[in-house]
Amino acid sequence: SIKKMLESTPLYKISKHFRNKRLIQQRTVHDQKMLDFYSQFVAPDKLVFDVGANIGNRVKILLKLGADVIAIEPQDECVNALNSCFGKNKRLTIIQKVLGSSVGEAKLMISNANTISSMSSDWIKAVQSSGRFSDHSWEGEQTVSMTTLDQLIERYGTPTFIKIDVEGFEHEVISGLSKPVPHISLEFTPEFIHSTFKCIEHLESLGDVVFNYSLGESMQFELKEYVTSEVMKDILNGYENSNVFGDVYCQFTELTKSKQ
Repeated sequence: SIKKMLESTPLYKISKHFRNKRLIQQRTVHDQKMLDFYSQFVAPDKLVFDVGANIGNRVKILLKLGADVIAIEPQDECVNALNSCFGKNKRLTIIQKVLGSSVGEAKLMISNANTISSMSSDWIKAVQSSGRFSDHSWEGEQTVSMTTLDQLIERYGTPTFIKIDVEGFEHEVISGLSKPVPHISLEFTPEFIHSTFKCIEHLESLGDVVFNYSLGESMQFELKEYVTSEVMKDILNGYENSNVFGDVYCQFTELTKSKQ
């Protein structure tokens, strides 16, 4: 109760803003690992979508690689941090919305940790039940505007890479995409893996696609080569009841063949 009371004070919010800014501006060894890893998808002057940009730990890397970045982030606190750290960069466009399968409005459940605020009540129940985030709460709520990947592509163009990290809402985001793009990454957790499988199935409906994955923040592929959807599903099923998390990487072969 005391912690909640302190978190509601203006001084706490100001100190958190400066802490976020300090965290995103510092250079780390992990930043170099991210630069090396993402350089295989991102080239200078290419368009990238960062869906679920949070305070910008990926935005920083994508901009460093010379990309034109569309950062989609609904949370007020995170948008303030993005503007404070990167607002003067002409390569960055910040969109304070969420993405889904249609255009409209929705309710975002705000967590006491901004990295796990979510649009999915089912995902929240799953990660609380598993113990992954059992010590966190989602007591806040924010009404947010929703658009789709198709709408963003119509306005800004087709990106070479889309990073999606939206705490269980990945399938709804992917459902708003009706044509392939070269590369996509999707966060996964074992306790909500059925949503990841739905994403894979939707992507298969768009074209010839293969998959790889990374665990945690390793910034390296677990497989030497991309594999089919069935192989990817079998691998992910093997992590059932584990406490790992990671990202599935999708590559549309017809769009990337000429670059290999």
